[in-house]
Amino acid sequence: MNRTDLRKRKRRKKLIVIYTVFILFALVVMPGSYFAWDYYTSYSKAVEESPVTKEPVTFKGEEPVAGKVNILLVGVDTRKEGEASNSDSMMIAQYDSETKKAKIVSLMRDMFVGIPGKSDKYRLNAAYLMGGGKDGAELLRQTIKQNFDVDLNYYAIIDFMGFSKAIDQAFPEGIEINVEQQMSEGIGMTLKPGLQRLHGKELLAYSRFRKDAQSDFGRVKRQQEVIDAISEELNSFHGVTKLPGMIGTVLPYISTNYDTTKILSVLSSFLLSGAHQRIEKLTIPIDGSFEDELVNKAWVLQIDVEKNKEALNEFLNGA
Repeated sequence: MNRTDLRKRKRRKKLIVIYTVFILFALVVMPGSYFAWDYYTSYSKAVEESPVTKEPVTFKGEEPVAGKVNILLVGVDTRKEGEASNSDSMMIAQYDSETKKAKIVSLMRDMFVGIPGKSDKYRLNAAYLMGGGKDGAELLRQTIKQNFDVDLNYYAIIDFMGFSKAIDQAFPEGIEINVEQQMSEGIGMTLKPGLQRLHGKELLAYSRFRKDAQSDFGRVKRQQEVIDAISEELNSFHGVTKLPGMIGTVLPYISTNYDTTKILSVLSSFLLSGAHQRIEKLTIPIDGSFEDELVNKAWVLQIDVEKNKEALNEFLNGA
């Protein structure tokens, strides 16, 4: 090989290195900067609009064991500052950083259970209200521990307004849902049946509707359906690029005792878990473990506590 050919080969190698660095910059650095900017601008805007206060909330959860983290998710409506409310939705979200598995448990709010410090039984969702303001999450944690023997490590109280805004931020064309029937009572709008794309407020109304024969069971089913639909959208080819803006929008509407960087990681991993597997789901009470009963002119779910405790622990502690 002569000297001219050697120079050409060296120049070709240098060009290949330059092109490779340029491509890596385009694929990694530039999108990363865009994601960070998208998150920052969405977060800044949401902070100005969010009514959620960041005052400390009492919560004495145990530290997580191994890679599994159990987070108590409580969905509430915006109320006046300092005014307590019933927890409209209650879930346990578990993410295992070692196996990358995501699980979610929906807790029926009408379960008739014992509440620590109370002589009578009440609906599960009353525990948050009875705790009053900053102690609501802690009394709900104690109630779940007393009845189901589950340790909850952290809490996240989510204002529904944040959910609605996050959907509109990430998916301006909406999320595709097959509405099985006309829905109007109790949700402030009318949803027509059929396959359609629902925007933030519509999607929230769909997931909260309970004025049909299935009552709260139907609502829990729809909530789980919405979680799957969002996960599928995020796992589409372009969907992952919408995650920073979505999290940036919803974060100011969340009151939590979890480290911000960690909750960002868990939220991202949880929502994107559908990329390699479905989110495992469970509803408590399980089938065949409860009866409807009229107590003080209100319908409640009388449950077999032991049967549900066993099912819940097996679900969360299993592989």
